[in-house]
Amino acid sequence: MPSRKTLICVVGPTAIGKTALAIELAKVFDTEILSADSRQFYKEMSIGTAVPSEAELSAAKHHFIQSRSIFDDYSVGDFERDALQKLSNIFKTKDVLILVGGSGLYVDAVVNGLDHFPEVSPEVREELKQELKTKGLEALQQELQKVDPVSFKRIDLQNKQRIIRALEIYRASGKPYSSFLNKKGTRRKFNVVFIGLKADRSLVYNRINRRVDKMIEAGLIEEAKLLYPHRKVNALQTVGYKELFDWLDGKLTKDEAIAEIKKNTRRFAKRQGTWFRKNTEIHWFDFDTNPKEIASFLKEKKGL
Repeated sequence: MPSRKTLICVVGPTAIGKTALAIELAKVFDTEILSADSRQFYKEMSIGTAVPSEAELSAAKHHFIQSRSIFDDYSVGDFERDALQKLSNIFKTKDVLILVGGSGLYVDAVVNGLDHFPEVSPEVREELKQELKTKGLEALQQELQKVDPVSFKRIDLQNKQRIIRALEIYRASGKPYSSFLNKKGTRRKFNVVFIGLKADRSLVYNRINRRVDKMIEAGLIEEAKLLYPHRKVNALQTVGYKELFDWLDGKLTKDEAIAEIKKNTRRFAKRQGTWFRKNTEIHWFDFDTNPKEIASFLKEKKGL
């Protein structure tokens, strides 16, 4: 694959307008879009993941939108493999492709490759899951702080899956999870250009609040009720669903659950900002920049 092939990565916090920009760029460059939004992979989750509308999906060809079931085990490593295969195939006929999404780890997997971790036996993972049930999350947080203070500072301490992952790597290898990070040296056969959308935090938060209100109006509560019997499935341990499951379990009122969705989505956006700010290769534009201006930048400054 010649190096003139280019992947445009459109990144930024949730609700900033990445999908709309990606579609406009796809029109300009007569190309297709790969989604790197890990929540939009699942066909059972539409409203709560802000899947592109029918009109948006028909405006440009999309890949990895509602392509899996919540009952499928689908890891970031699986996505890296599938996305690279898709890129290889489409680059045969296109010189430019677009990758869009706010899941920084999934974008990074395609662009840079994943760090390689030691194998973990199912027994170690099951042991940690049982400890979570019997001892609680705080006990696992304390263990992580003791054995891997670097990861303790970096990861979302409310994310049970991330904490279990870090601890299982430690228990399997005797080395901190953080010691395996940033070892990758993968070179891809395509060029990469990062385009980031930004806005004042208050504006992003207002957009998030409005989006959640629209999701409720569009039927998110009904969608959550349909998925409630499967609430233990890993794919559903995500903002927008777990809060409504808590309401259905009687732990919250409906208004409290909606307020929690907004709060947790704002926290998610803050973490996205932290992740993407580490990437010095991103060319940042205000969220309301005319897409034609960004397309001109890509043509004139990047030779696309």
